[in-house]
Amino acid sequence: MKQKILEEIRQNETIIIHRHVRPDPDAYGSQCGLAELLKASYPDKKILVVGESDPSLEFLYKMDLVEDDVYHKALVIVCDTANQARVSDQRYKNGKKLIKIDHHPNEDKYGDLLWVDTSAAATSEMIYELYLEGREQGLVLPKKAAQLLYAGIVGDTGRFLFPSTTEKTFRYASALISEGIEFAPLYNELYKTKRNVAKLSGYVLQNFTLTSSGAASMNISQAILDEYEVSPSEASQLVGILGNIEGVTAWVFFVEEKDQIRVRLRSKDPVINGLARKYNGGGHPLASGASIYSWDEAENLLKDLEELCQDVNR
Repeated sequence: MKQKILEEIRQNETIIIHRHVRPDPDAYGSQCGLAELLKASYPDKKILVVGESDPSLEFLYKMDLVEDDVYHKALVIVCDTANQARVSDQRYKNGKKLIKIDHHPNEDKYGDLLWVDTSAAATSEMIYELYLEGREQGLVLPKKAAQLLYAGIVGDTGRFLFPSTTEKTFRYASALISEGIEFAPLYNELYKTKRNVAKLSGYVLQNFTLTSSGAASMNISQAILDEYEVSPSEASQLVGILGNIEGVTAWVFFVEEKDQIRVRLRSKDPVINGLARKYNGGGHPLASGASIYSWDEAENLLKDLEELCQDVNR
C-alpha cells in the first residue's frame, strides 16, 4: 500500500492534505510533516494543507487558503482521521482521488486507497515509514518535516508514556532527532500552559468525582468556561491530569460547547472505544471521544463507564 500511495503522489502535480477537526499535535504533525516531505522531494509540485487552525498549534505550521477549483485536478490525502464526519474542511471529497492514512480503528473505510495501521503509536509514525519506503526512490526528509513528525509522535504518545509507545516508536524518534531537530523548544511550546488554563486545572483537581470502582469524571459547563475565560478546546487539553490520581481506572471529561457536550474518554485498562461509539464517537481502545447533547446523557455515559470499571475490578 505504501508503494501505491507513493505512485499516486508521483503521478499528481497538485496534492491537498487534510486532517481532523479540533486538531492535536499528531494531526498537525502528520499532515504538515507529509507536506514538508513532499515539498522537499518534489519542488515542482503544488503541495497544500487545509483545515481549521488551532491557535495553540499554529507555531507548528500555517494552513493554506485553497480555492474550490484547485480540487478538481488534485490528489487528496487525509491524515489521522478515522471518520469522514471529522475531516476538517469537507471539500476533501472533491478531489479526483482520495487517500486515507490513519492509525485509528478502520470503522469508516473511506477513500480510494486506505493505509490504516492500528499498531502505530501515531499517524506521524506512519508518515516516517512512508519516507523510509520511498527514500531510495528520491524522497527527502528536511529538518522541518522531521520536527513536525517528532511533534506528532510526542503528542500522541504523551511524551512516550502511553501504552501505544513501542520500541519502534523510540527508534523512529531517535532517527528524527538525528536530523538535527531542537526538541527542547518544541516541548516548551507544546506544553506551555496559559494562566487561566492553569487555574482551571486547579478547579478540576478540586472538583472531580471518583467512584469506588475507579471511574472519575469532571463536568465543565459553559458557566465554568466563562468564569475562567477558557475555550472548550483549551479545557479539553486538561483531560490527562485525572490519570495521575491514585485509584483512577478510567475517566471522562464533559466539556459543554454551544451545540453539544464534548466527551473526552481515557482509560488505564478497560477498553472504552465501544462506549464512545455508543455515544456518537470512537477512537482508540484507551483514548476516545464522543458527543452528547444533554447532561442527562452525561449521567448515562458515566454509569456505563462505571460498569466497565467494575468489570475489570471483579
